[in-house]
Amino acid sequence: MSARLPLLLRGLRRPGRPPGPPLRPPAPARASGGGGGCGGGEGLLGQRRLRDAQVGSSRGQGSRAPPVRGSIVREVIQNSKEVLSLLQEKNPTFKPVLAIIQAGDDNLMQEINQNLAEEAGLNITHICLPPDSSEDEIIDEILKINEDTRVHGLALQISESSFSNKVLNALKPEKDVDGVTDINLGRLVRGDAHECYVSPVARAVIELLEKSGVNLDGKKILIIGAHGSLEAALQCLFQRRGSMTMTSQWKTPHLQSKLLEADIVVLGSPKPEDIPLSWIQPGTTVLNCSHDFLSGKLGCGSLGVHFNGLIAEDDVSLLAAALRIQNMVSSGRRWLREQQHARWRLHCLKLQPLSPVPRITPTPLGEGKSTVTVGLVQALTAHLNINSFACLRQPSQGPTFGVKGGAAGGGYAQVIPMEEFNLHLTGDIHAITAANNLLAAAIDTRILHENTQTDKALYNRLVPSVNGVREFSSIQLARLKKLGINKTDPSALTEEEVSKFARLNIDPSTITWQRVLDTNDRFLRKMTIGQAPTEKGYSRQAQFDIAVASEIMAVLALTDSLADMKERLGRMVVASDKDGQPVTAEDLGVTGALTVLMKDAIKPNLMQTLEGTPVFVHAGPFANIAHGNSSVLADKIALKLVGEEGFVVTEAGFGADIGMEKFFNIKCRASGLVPNAVVLVATVRALKMHGGGPSVTAGVPLKREYTEENIQLVADGCCNLQKQIQIAQLFGVPVIVALNVFKTDTRAEIDLVCELAKRAGAFDAVPCYHWSIGGKGTVELARAVREAASKGSRFRFLYDVQLPIVEKIRTIAQAVYGAKDIELSPEAQSKIDRYTQQGFGNLPICMAKTHLSLSHQPDKKGVPRDFILPISDVRASIGAGFIYPLVGTMSTMPGLPTRPCFYDIDLDTETEQVKGLF
Repeated sequence: MSARLPLLLRGLRRPGRPPGPPLRPPAPARASGGGGGCGGGEGLLGQRRLRDAQVGSSRGQGSRAPPVRGSIVREVIQNSKEVLSLLQEKNPTFKPVLAIIQAGDDNLMQEINQNLAEEAGLNITHICLPPDSSEDEIIDEILKINEDTRVHGLALQISESSFSNKVLNALKPEKDVDGVTDINLGRLVRGDAHECYVSPVARAVIELLEKSGVNLDGKKILIIGAHGSLEAALQCLFQRRGSMTMTSQWKTPHLQSKLLEADIVVLGSPKPEDIPLSWIQPGTTVLNCSHDFLSGKLGCGSLGVHFNGLIAEDDVSLLAAALRIQNMVSSGRRWLREQQHARWRLHCLKLQPLSPVPRITPTPLGEGKSTVTVGLVQALTAHLNINSFACLRQPSQGPTFGVKGGAAGGGYAQVIPMEEFNLHLTGDIHAITAANNLLAAAIDTRILHENTQTDKALYNRLVPSVNGVREFSSIQLARLKKLGINKTDPSALTEEEVSKFARLNIDPSTITWQRVLDTNDRFLRKMTIGQAPTEKGYSRQAQFDIAVASEIMAVLALTDSLADMKERLGRMVVASDKDGQPVTAEDLGVTGALTVLMKDAIKPNLMQTLEGTPVFVHAGPFANIAHGNSSVLADKIALKLVGEEGFVVTEAGFGADIGMEKFFNIKCRASGLVPNAVVLVATVRALKMHGGGPSVTAGVPLKREYTEENIQLVADGCCNLQKQIQIAQLFGVPVIVALNVFKTDTRAEIDLVCELAKRAGAFDAVPCYHWSIGGKGTVELARAVREAASKGSRFRFLYDVQLPIVEKIRTIAQAVYGAKDIELSPEAQSKIDRYTQQGFGNLPICMAKTHLSLSHQPDKKGVPRDFILPISDVRASIGAGFIYPLVGTMSTMPGLPTRPCFYDIDLDTETEQVKGLF
């Protein structure tokens, strides 16, 4: 067991992109339209000529509409355009999209919206439904747009009869740019106009009145024929300006007397023909909202707006269109802010720690790497109110039922539900097992068929005639291209081309792809396959690896998209042909099938800690036989979610010499991410072991040297801690030592470790009590991490990948492990020569080495010196993107101990509760 299992920590950042300044604030909202939209007043787009008309009235003949109306629209247009430009300065690819669901044939509003949007730089997408679309059909389209992250606003252009509560409230409030949902209306009525979207039509009415010099204070307002959100919004906005409002429907008794009292009349629906125009008194200001902006239907007998006998039709409609787009810009601005550094409104769970803690330590021989990870994020988020995410690996069934137990953390710093965490979870490891073994079966099957068929028979079976049609599959066309055969007709190939296409000529002695199983089973380390008579005498020696050692697991952890994963899976090298050229999964035609099996496994699994802070659990490569880190995808998604000021704490397996070195040299190269700090986990008992203490065995009680104070053993063992700190410093990253405190540790031992760690160059060293009291016990560690990360790192790789393979291995052995030199077996040298010749010499190195010592010998504790590191074999994970040498007698299939963990695991058949799993 390593002296301390370093937790690789970081608030990761992208290299070369220091955090930029926050977005400049938008232009201030105008004190006009009731604060519409979030942040209101950002202006809009579009410019349209207003029609002029003349009407006769007691005030005399009409004349041209004053320019104020056109200038209002242009002002809104220009303001919104400027705000969008400011947003795009910092976010060049950002372009808000307005979706409009239209049920009907009326394209008048579609043209208006399209013109305005183009002028402002927005995109519009129209979803056109039949006029008789049902409520459920409309809601289905709304729900699709709700989940489309490209769309920032949604408007409905449907008939009035379709505006049911169910339809309107299907909209996400944050995309409801027409302010029709109950949530937006409720916020408006409550007085939170700055937090909601206000009806653009209602805002347009208020805007036109105020810009035309009408003083609304004390005025009597009559709203006729308005319904729902428009009626509520108009009433609210008028009352805020000191007006007295009355509402009425067209068929209400005494309508004429109400019209006589009104100073201002707002028509919310078309005027029936049996209501005479003469009921409206001369000098009354009338605004017509009956141009139904949602349905696109014009009201009959449009009155327009009367100002001293002047009329300008469509003023309300056009300005409302502009204000809707203004709401769109506001929606986009809010969305961008949420993507950056918004602090989470996370409702963390409160712990009530008991003493003694009612759980044993989850890893009796571990030093608490996972536990510290969990405790740290609990401290950051639940106690310091800092956005943070933990990224952990998924546990393998091998150690869960073998020696180590699960990996969910422990005590009051663990991931829940821990049973699901440790058992199957979402089946990612099973998917890897299935994909890996499908490829293994394809290799041996191909060799068998090539050995037992002629070129013609083999080709006819590979490219069969189906219903009289014979054609290459997509992956076969790719193989033809790789071979330089530019033909697509199967009948056009020459005999030589047929042979070249059909035969991979795999050399069985070069096969490196093994079958896998997620169980520790030492008797599968070597075996003979193909002994059944149906295999026609083809047999070979093979082996099983543990599933998490599969290259597919490494690919999953290093990929960043489905397309990238598919490409990586295709280029995995499984063997060489008889001419010494690599044979890949793509050559075997299995890439698509592997991707299908892995399509769900690529998605990180979201879980939580005991205090309710978020955790991604994804991928689980071993650190001693693989690169030992959680996935790049989990890190990148977590970084996006925490924002620029947040932290991502991502776990690396085992010690600084294994998991951390691979994190830096392999994962950082693959992801492009750079760490800000390293948290190195240490325990007093591990240091005593490295100081010469007795051996520690699973299932056997610890000797008293580990349970009683022994300052000398601690002091002697700190040489290993100092070496681990130095390894981290090779990469230019500040190191914080987290001393995972056990109840048997004494104050003198704790103080000594922290003092010696700081002397060795650690940025800080902090005792941690997360296991017994949760995140509260790691608050000081969280503060130290925050301070160290703020100083910045001078990250650098340990070696240049262009160096020869042997030199890269030697660099790691000498600089990290402290070896004098390396020694290559003839097989290892042969493999290195082959991989170099095949063009794979410029990949990083993933050493497969014991985690129990800095050397290759598990019993060599402390800081071994002057040893020769033996390299027994070298393999290539071309899809994952690294070469991995096997050090000494390193096995890729662990075995079970005399008393495995499964002796203690059981299920209560009454309650279905899992017992004994830790």
